[in-house]
Amino acid sequence: MTAVPAYEKEIVAIILYTSCFFMIVAAFLILFFYLSRKKIIQKELEKKDLVLQYQKEQLHAIIITQEEERKRIAQDLHDDISSKLNIVSLNSHLLTAPNLTENETREITENIISLTTRALDNSRKIAHNLLPPVFEKFGLNAAVEELCEEFESSKTLKTYYKNHIDFDDKEMDRHLHVFRILQELMNNSLRHGKATEIWIAFNNQNGVNVCNYEDNGTGFDSKNAENQKGLGMKNIDSRISFLDGTIQISSEINKGIEVIFTF
Repeated sequence: MTAVPAYEKEIVAIILYTSCFFMIVAAFLILFFYLSRKKIIQKELEKKDLVLQYQKEQLHAIIITQEEERKRIAQDLHDDISSKLNIVSLNSHLLTAPNLTENETREITENIISLTTRALDNSRKIAHNLLPPVFEKFGLNAAVEELCEEFESSKTLKTYYKNHIDFDDKEMDRHLHVFRILQELMNNSLRHGKATEIWIAFNNQNGVNVCNYEDNGTGFDSKNAENQKGLGMKNIDSRISFLDGTIQISSEINKGIEVIFTF
């Protein structure tokens, strides 16, 4: 047998070692890409979980808000409307009693008219709180103007409202969320912030609708996350999410509050 030259053995060895090296490198690359892909998928799943958790919290806040609103309406109907109608019913039965004098009949009739008038007024107020008629008829701008007038009727608060946006009537559903956000902010300014002045302005900046809201109330430490976890703020966050908007809240103790949100 003819002996294999030494240089050929070296070439074969080099080829084998090179092949092994590339196989090892390929194995490492496959393992690296596999682990990287697995990590990316894991992060995406974690991100989706966070989004789902946030959506659940928003839904939970909306459900609680709706239930509280239903309880309030039920309480108003029971305490006010139902009680008045019960008295009307009793007075109506009195009218069927025999031997009533003319004065007694007149007095009972006047009571019935008075109670039904007050019941109607209060039912209108309840309906107004659910959806102000002016909003449905004339849109967001008119509804905010009326809202400011209502708050000013207390004589303890002054509002300054400016609007530089021509609102599209086709977006009434979205505008209702904006109205509810302002309603919540103004209620907080009056009840919790003890504000005496409120500023509201609508502007369009680079094609984005922006609302600037300020008050001169007691304020709070907005850097403390716990101060922004109340039901009212969760409700506002939920509405901002529906609007695909953003919100920034700045406040310091005894320096009022400033809110900027887009919609």
